[in-house]
Amino acid sequence: MNIVSRCYIAVLTTLALIPYASIAQQGVTFPSEDGLMITADVYAPHTNMQVPFIVLFHQAGSSRGEYSEIAPRLNAMGFNAMAVDQRSGDISRGIENETAQRARDKGLDTHYNHALPDMIAALKYARQHLTKAKVIAWGSSYSAALVLKLAGEQPKLSDATIAFSPGEYFPVSGKTWIQNSAMKITTPVFITSAKHEADEWSAMFTAIPSKDKTGFIPEGDGKHGSRALWKKYPEHDAYWKALSGFLKSFLSE
Repeated sequence: MNIVSRCYIAVLTTLALIPYASIAQQGVTFPSEDGLMITADVYAPHTNMQVPFIVLFHQAGSSRGEYSEIAPRLNAMGFNAMAVDQRSGDISRGIENETAQRARDKGLDTHYNHALPDMIAALKYARQHLTKAKVIAWGSSYSAALVLKLAGEQPKLSDATIAFSPGEYFPVSGKTWIQNSAMKITTPVFITSAKHEADEWSAMFTAIPSKDKTGFIPEGDGKHGSRALWKKYPEHDAYWKALSGFLKSFLSE
């Protein structure tokens, strides 16, 4: 597999002195592309609108709560962020997915691909209301695949992409639906997963023409999705170091 191998050092700045637990989030709602109201938590302790912004999307059966531990650490590194409830999800870390509940109440489809309008709306909302700097789209599992899809098909939505455990999770759309879009990505990309999942995204990674692409595979088993960064899992430090190496260029800008 054509994986870029690098050694990373965690980004250390004065912003890292902000205690994770002291960073509060603000709940917001905004309409999806089809009018469904989306719930999200904005983690934005940095009042400078020139601070790079990360839009965080969760995995299947999950919610914005997937990032309750992750987003404050990104804040401490120097980023503002927003964790989004997509309509395909349920609950994570005790936080219920309000967007999914609204979708179910309205009888809307909630399969993975039906979350695309929510993700598009969230990225547009961030650009229009939350930052004047670069926007980074971050996905987990099915949403990791979808952020790669958007990076190839709608490049103006984001300036970089982070994908935790992407795969071809959409059989109705074809076996290479995500890979076909990955062939059009020219912006920076970071992809990682559990060790046993690497073959699920190797072809996507190889297809990406961007000169700035990074793949990280842990030495141990690792973990599926963005949960790999949770402190409860033994290799979270390795994931954070690799991710920090990718993100530090956005802070230097």
